[in-house]
Amino acid sequence: MRRPDQQTTTRPTPDPAPGTGADATADTAPDGAGEQGHPAGDLTTEAVLAPYLRGQAADFLRSLRLHHEHSSPAESGGHDAAAATRALRRAARRISGSLHTFRGALDPHWADQLRAELAWLSGVLAREHAYAGRLTRLVEALHQLSGPALPAARGARAAGEAAASDAQGRAALGVGAARAGALLERRLTLARTRSHSAALQALGSSRFHAVADAVALLASDVPLAPGTTGRTAEALLEPAERAEQRLLAAVAALPPADSEPYNEAQDAAWHQARLLLRLHRYAHEVVLGAAAPALASCGHALDLHRDAVEAAAAAAAAARTPRIAPATAYALGVLHADQRHEVEGARAVFRETWPYATALTAP
Repeated sequence: MRRPDQQTTTRPTPDPAPGTGADATADTAPDGAGEQGHPAGDLTTEAVLAPYLRGQAADFLRSLRLHHEHSSPAESGGHDAAAATRALRRAARRISGSLHTFRGALDPHWADQLRAELAWLSGVLAREHAYAGRLTRLVEALHQLSGPALPAARGARAAGEAAASDAQGRAALGVGAARAGALLERRLTLARTRSHSAALQALGSSRFHAVADAVALLASDVPLAPGTTGRTAEALLEPAERAEQRLLAAVAALPPADSEPYNEAQDAAWHQARLLLRLHRYAHEVVLGAAAPALASCGHALDLHRDAVEAAAAAAAAARTPRIAPATAYALGVLHADQRHEVEGARAVFRETWPYATALTAP
């Protein structure tokens, strides 16, 4: 399943030489190969998993404090508040993912409850940012699609005819592009405003305060499963490798490169691969003490894939608005097709950057 020269396996290299630990090799290990591994004979499960969870809990609480500071009426730094929200979600995702992967080493009831609450919080906080980014993406795409055509080369009749046809298409698109952009702005701005209100309401709710209290306790005490305290850290390798195998299986089952880009039924498989890639990356951070650099590019490609899928869906939903002008509907249809091509482009980038030799190889 893997290329022998490109492994980002969660099992560490045995018997590392002295002086080649996390601080010494984090910046020099090629693509995750030969990286330091926490699990060793003299380390316990608690000594590896607990510090990671405590560190993420501390990041969560620090981000929460910054969010409160920059969200006060006296503060005008909206960008600082957005950055704090992103950091808050980042820590919440890593805690939740680690609780999922390493549930067997933790108190299962506590882990399931906190994981569900962190997933709720991360989802609530993500919506406002998602709507804002979607609006920016769609408006910019409309401007590019309806902009002036490039001039044709001199003496090329075929090129001139193609340029004339393209100019007519852009002119027809330009008629409805302005109205399509206004319609998208109304719809997505309203959705963003509602999401902002929902986020503020959630951050002031008793449910959120219970989550914050639970994370504050996690920063000082990690509830482990009975019998876990004395187990060696090798016990963490099995769940981490299961997460890796689930990812490899999901990627191998993805639709082939020549599949239909407009088939939205295939999107779910790609979204599932994105989720499993995140869980694998977080398990990699726990077990090996560092991120997997070989997976950064393909993870970014899956993020772009998700954004393009959701943007295409927003354009299609806007096109179903009752009593819109035909030109507006036409512009939204072209925009939808453009975003579906972006979906296919993101899939191609993922296939090119995927570091394992799985069934993704294009025919």
